[in-house]
Amino acid sequence: MSNYHIKHLEEYWQVYRKSVRNPEMFWEEIAEEHFLWRKKWDKVLSWDFSTPEIKWFEGAKLNITENCLDRHLATRADKTAILFEPNDPGEAAQHITYRQLHERVCRMANVLADHGVGKGDRVCIYLPMIPELAVSLLACARLGAVHSVVFAGFSATALSTRINDCDCKLVICSDGSYRGKKTIDLKTIVDEALEDCPGVGTSLVVRRTGGKVSMQEGRDRWMQSLLDAAEPDRPATIVDAEDPLFILYTSGSTGKPKGMVHTTGGYMVYTAYTFKNAFQYREEDVYWCTADIGWITGHSYIVYGPLANGATSVMFEGVPSYPDYGRFWEIVKKHQVSQFYTAPTAIRALAKENIDFVNKHDLSSLKVLGTVGEPINEEAWHWYNENVGKKNSPIIDTWWQTETGGIMISPIPYSTPTIPTFATLPMPGIQPVLMDESGQEIQGNSVEGRLAIKFPWPSIARTIYGNHERYRETYFTAYPGNYFTGDGALRDTVGYYRITGRVDDVIIVSGHNLGTAPIEDAINEHPAVAESAVVGFPHDIKGNALYGYVTLKETGEGRDPENLRREINQLITDRIGPIAKLQKIQFTGGLPKTRSGKIMRRILRKIASKDTANLGDISTLLNPEVVQTIMDESLA
Repeated sequence: MSNYHIKHLEEYWQVYRKSVRNPEMFWEEIAEEHFLWRKKWDKVLSWDFSTPEIKWFEGAKLNITENCLDRHLATRADKTAILFEPNDPGEAAQHITYRQLHERVCRMANVLADHGVGKGDRVCIYLPMIPELAVSLLACARLGAVHSVVFAGFSATALSTRINDCDCKLVICSDGSYRGKKTIDLKTIVDEALEDCPGVGTSLVVRRTGGKVSMQEGRDRWMQSLLDAAEPDRPATIVDAEDPLFILYTSGSTGKPKGMVHTTGGYMVYTAYTFKNAFQYREEDVYWCTADIGWITGHSYIVYGPLANGATSVMFEGVPSYPDYGRFWEIVKKHQVSQFYTAPTAIRALAKENIDFVNKHDLSSLKVLGTVGEPINEEAWHWYNENVGKKNSPIIDTWWQTETGGIMISPIPYSTPTIPTFATLPMPGIQPVLMDESGQEIQGNSVEGRLAIKFPWPSIARTIYGNHERYRETYFTAYPGNYFTGDGALRDTVGYYRITGRVDDVIIVSGHNLGTAPIEDAINEHPAVAESAVVGFPHDIKGNALYGYVTLKETGEGRDPENLRREINQLITDRIGPIAKLQKIQFTGGLPKTRSGKIMRRILRKIASKDTANLGDISTLLNPEVVQTIMDESLA
């Protein structure tokens, strides 16, 4: 059915119009024709954004793993489901077929059941990017248990906070992990975390690095011997479409991390549908998302979306710089990757390196390039397009959030004409609106405002675990009747959307609303600049002034800083106007980033404003140590 796989722009518009005229009928057709249900729904949708309460496919019964695994066994049993590429290129890649994955998931589900895990129980998963991580998610789902993945790199404090917040009874972890040249001891972090987690009775430990670990009697057990003894089959526990599938924590700008709850039926339908369309996946393709399963991109577009479509999904354990900066491109060539999905941060880092790292690998297998995590700046977009895609592979700049569950605004490759820095058009079923300061919808094109969504989509998060009021306040009170994304956006003359950054990244300087993304784009055009982040800080006359944090390429590091500052401000003046010039420019060796590659601008704002007494939750940072360095440099 064409609704499920859009192939050209005219068809997109036909499908999109249908999806907004009658959303219930649109999603019902897709759900009915493309998925396995044990019982059909009584009602497609009931919703109220004021409460808020959203239910999709109410009364339907299913198990998501039957859709990701069992139903493929008749036709794709020997097709590779997960292609595991280890950190060390000398270690053989693993091709795990649908039949093998099904058996591994059943064995692990039996092990979990033997340790008291049942429907509705929460299980914390703290594993590196090894096959057991994907298997663990699916094993929990097989039992109707709720998985809560915590990135295996978070501190013991961050881990225990998340375990306790959702009352996990069991933890799946490993002895350690490999990351480039480093071997990281994970078990010690887990041991420290569990000192503060009285609710956890069992810790199942995967052996990955072979490092020496201490095992606590009665609590810790090696996973492999249990799997070897487990039965290779396990009937799937049938759950309701609105039963929770997982909890995933996202960092709040204030307070503790928010445990976003995603339910089963709608999430499955939406992630599968958007995977098929955003990446134009075909049966013989090899798809690779470089994200970690510890964040939403990995849940939706390494595990559930690809497997629900019977795809081959690459899982990469390593880093883009090991053993050299050609690692990504070497893997693309080795596995003949068709779709490649990564973060702008990674693209900018690789663009700094010698172009030979790219050029020595044949990338002709690539059909679609994707970016995720933040809007991609124009310089990085062009580098990606010219050097990786060779101008033959459309770039999809995808906008979405942990809270949305799936891609919301994105080009559809070979259908939507792309423009650098624009996420372009909403996916079918998504109804974006721009709101003004007074809460009124802004009509028409060539406008800018705050991005909200006025109608529910199947994969919207249903609540914050244990705190529904916080969910209501955070997402549904700014613009009653709408889900508020927290992002600003502009809509151009043809109706394309460009995300301008978090609304708290829209800075009013002398009465002018300035989005930080265009200013950063201008700065990043300077040949000596690797990356930048712009924030506002209080100013006696202007209300706010602009503070730029700039990291330099090696070519810029010996330059006179005052000259560089003048050149950067001249670029901004040329591209945007003198109103957008930076009052202060701080050159720094790194910027604080989340694991998903987002720059944590709220921390930079506090440093710029000299308000560093309470920096909030920095446990989600990839590089928390850089915060102190930036603070010290700001005083120098």
